[in-house]
Amino acid sequence: MRWTTIYQALTGLAFLAGIFLSELVWPPISESRSARPVETEEWSFQELLPSESVITLTLQEAVMEALEHNLDIQVSRHTRDLRLTDIVFQQAQFDPTVELGGRYDRTVVPLNRPIFGLGGITVGSIPDTFDQNETNFSLGLNQKLLTGGSYDLTFDTRRNSVAGSTSFLFNPAYSSNVLFNLTQPLLRNFGPSINNIQITLAQNAADVEQLTLLNQILSVIAQVEQAYWELVFARENLKVARATLQAAEELLASNRAKVKAGVMADVEALQAQAGVANQIEQILLAQKTVLDQEDQLRLLLSKSEFNLTQTTPLVPLDPPIQHLQETPLKENLEVAFEQRPDILQAKKNIETSNVNTRFAKNQLLPDLSFQGSLGLSGLGKTPRDDWDRLGSTDFYNMGGGLVLSYPIGNRSAQSQYQRRILETQQSQVSLLRVRQQIILDVKEAIRQVQTSFKRTRTNQTARQLSERQLNAEQERLNLGLSTTRLVLEFQRDLRIARGRELRAILDYNQSLSRLRLVTASTLDHYNIKIQ
Repeated sequence: MRWTTIYQALTGLAFLAGIFLSELVWPPISESRSARPVETEEWSFQELLPSESVITLTLQEAVMEALEHNLDIQVSRHTRDLRLTDIVFQQAQFDPTVELGGRYDRTVVPLNRPIFGLGGITVGSIPDTFDQNETNFSLGLNQKLLTGGSYDLTFDTRRNSVAGSTSFLFNPAYSSNVLFNLTQPLLRNFGPSINNIQITLAQNAADVEQLTLLNQILSVIAQVEQAYWELVFARENLKVARATLQAAEELLASNRAKVKAGVMADVEALQAQAGVANQIEQILLAQKTVLDQEDQLRLLLSKSEFNLTQTTPLVPLDPPIQHLQETPLKENLEVAFEQRPDILQAKKNIETSNVNTRFAKNQLLPDLSFQGSLGLSGLGKTPRDDWDRLGSTDFYNMGGGLVLSYPIGNRSAQSQYQRRILETQQSQVSLLRVRQQIILDVKEAIRQVQTSFKRTRTNQTARQLSERQLNAEQERLNLGLSTTRLVLEFQRDLRIARGRELRAILDYNQSLSRLRLVTASTLDHYNIKIQ
């Protein structure tokens, strides 16, 4: 947006509408004959004066503002980002976990009998004591594997001492153990293609949410385009109303002069004055429409309530397109089939259904798992002796086996598998339905473009004929062959014809916007890349 200060000199209240008429670029409006100023002190035109400052805005600028500030887009973008966190969450289940522990224990208990290594006790004497100190440290690592298995690797070392003992081989004694356990499914839940399914589903959900964001962006841009052209129409329609007011004032001035000269009845001047009043009402209504459309556009472009409270006029700079654009059906259908978010979502849903079906089919298999373990042990009177024996692999333990389980009938897995098959078929039918709807949308949008363009030409001709009728009737009035009422009616008809021409032109531009929406080519049109 850029701020522009517009100053216009006013030559008199009677020529106010004529000043705004000079700004008209499209559609062409024939200039009315000049007339001397008319006194209309009973009407206040202060509200018709232009503001000292305005906000000028091209359509491209409006679209970019909406992409940055529109709240609906921001909500969709946050939802997409939330889905992205689900991917990391599912990936995290394969992260390794480290466990570190340490513990100290001391045991002091009375002995009721002699034990080996502590000597005897005298009957009836005070019981001897067993005093043991043990310090233990452990380090573990476990992880779930993409193959479906899991492992845990544990290392622990400890120091054990018994007070007063002389019969232990090592006192204090240092011992260490390394143990590796592995569990691996061989049928059900085997392989990366099965165990990364949750990651795939999370990724698909994020992709669908990205397409939802894209659809929201396309929808908002279409709304911005519609609001932009509605504001253009409202402003141009206001110019038409002002031009009609000027013509009515000129007629009033002419009639008053003729009444003063005694060649026209007073009622003709009164009718002309009533016509001026009617046109002022049209201007007031047109002004309200302009303000309403400005607020509608602000709502799409703003993210704060403060911006919605602003009253600085919005002035659209882009003129509407008035030439016929080619709309080949085949090319537009190809673009729509390739880029429409809803068809891409339907394809992604089929992919998700296939993934779920593959997982359900795998659950039909028996649960056959391999379980194995391998361990090493060490012992010594010093930590070094302990670790040397541990590393020598002279002291070890190992084992392994298979575990098989299978529910009789397996009806739960069977029902889920049938459900997933039906969901896949449903997704495929939904895709066909979306394709059919796209064909109808594109055909209807193309027809709307063609019809709207024809309307612009038809209404242009109607407006030109209305201008000729009004000019002819004014000449008849000057010759005394017509009445003020008829001239006012032709002025009204011309205003309506101009409004219809404007409406047809704006409808044509809005139909082009609609065609871009149904083919999802809006971003290409504005050269926008979505992150």
